[in-house]
Amino acid sequence: MPPPDITAPLQTPIAQACMACLVLLLALPLAIEVRKIPKRLLVLMATAFVDMVGLLILVPLVPFYVLKFAPLGVHLGSYHIDTGQLSALVQVAFTITQSISSPIWGRFADRKGRKPALLAALAMAALAYLVFGFAHSLWLLALSRIVQGAGGGTVGVIQAYVADTTKPEDRAKALGWLSAATNLGVSLGPIIGHYAFSLRNVDLIPGDSVWVMGDAAPGIVASCICVLNLLFAAYWLTESNTTRLTRPQKSAAPSKRAALQVITNPRALTSRLIWTYAIAIGSQQGVNVVLSLFLGMRHGVTESTVGYFWTYLGAISVFARVLLLGRMLDRFGEAKLSRLGIVTLAVGLGSLPFAESLPTLAFAVGLIPLGTAFTFPCVTGLLSKVIDPADRGFYMGLQQTYGGITRIVGPLFFGLIYDHLSPGAPYLFAAGFVLTTLLLGSGFEQFSRTRKTSA
Repeated sequence: MPPPDITAPLQTPIAQACMACLVLLLALPLAIEVRKIPKRLLVLMATAFVDMVGLLILVPLVPFYVLKFAPLGVHLGSYHIDTGQLSALVQVAFTITQSISSPIWGRFADRKGRKPALLAALAMAALAYLVFGFAHSLWLLALSRIVQGAGGGTVGVIQAYVADTTKPEDRAKALGWLSAATNLGVSLGPIIGHYAFSLRNVDLIPGDSVWVMGDAAPGIVASCICVLNLLFAAYWLTESNTTRLTRPQKSAAPSKRAALQVITNPRALTSRLIWTYAIAIGSQQGVNVVLSLFLGMRHGVTESTVGYFWTYLGAISVFARVLLLGRMLDRFGEAKLSRLGIVTLAVGLGSLPFAESLPTLAFAVGLIPLGTAFTFPCVTGLLSKVIDPADRGFYMGLQQTYGGITRIVGPLFFGLIYDHLSPGAPYLFAAGFVLTTLLLGSGFEQFSRTRKTSA
């Protein structure tokens, strides 16, 4: 017998009205900061926000689709793959193609421009959402994630766009603004997805004819949002890579050497920054593949209520990145703040299995976006300072590739121990992995922002 849904107090009309108001208020701190944000970066933020809305309409539903298509798991020869590992494999399908495409998109953006790369990625996402909507098997679900991953390799391109349009000392804060915009999309996406799901039986053609979207409704809505976003970006987004037409063409050899150096010379500053990012994001996002399953088994959360948690995660991310990140950067600098973020993230992950009530669960879950808000913008900002501007797209893509490797290994590992150890075990392991990155942080201070002094 499944446990009672811990979100029952949140399902009253008053509670839902309060949550809707909270989500609307999320835009307020971002609006306050608008005057400080470069215009070109604002357009990028709007594009990233809408893109994340479309993505988060679907992401919380993936584990439930896995359960629908394979409620008892699947057999691969004599080996049985349970639902935790299946959810991980579907996520890995996305991550593999994202990791392969990241340096390709990065180099393409260095040579041809950031804007063409981003427009192509949005077109691929629109196609992937349609495939997701009409998926009627586990394999089509995986295919939708593969196509989406091929377009999702432009994360490094987006980071390079930020580096192109901001001063070195402002990049971590600018990356925080961008993350705030995407996390606002994380908050709104599940809510829109909830209403999109409710449209599945609505007759969209007046008169005697009947046409309903059925279970394809979330995918169709997400795809339409993505197409509108593509048109918006095509018109308003300006090119930021002004050096692509003037610098001499580089050979592929330095790029290959740089990619291998992360492994062969792990003590190098760039290598340690990339590994810090990769281990932390692989651990944090790796456990996300079983989060819905964990909440369902431990706390009775269903596909109609899991969106509350994603909205809550996005809300804290927005507040942290807009209201706290800039002030904390001025006080501590990127190096110290990244270490504080690592500890906060590890504590949140490690305490999640021990949360029994809604307040303690909210506390543990809330530390996770707080930790990521302090860690990832700082590490990426530091990386942008120690590399040649002509290679920003490549190195940002390289960071995403190594992050992708850990986001392949992480979900498979966490899905395995979820099925064979306990539902809480992935979070304890993830906390330990995140804490190990503290050992990589020496020497970062020389590139960190200095504390502002009062006049």
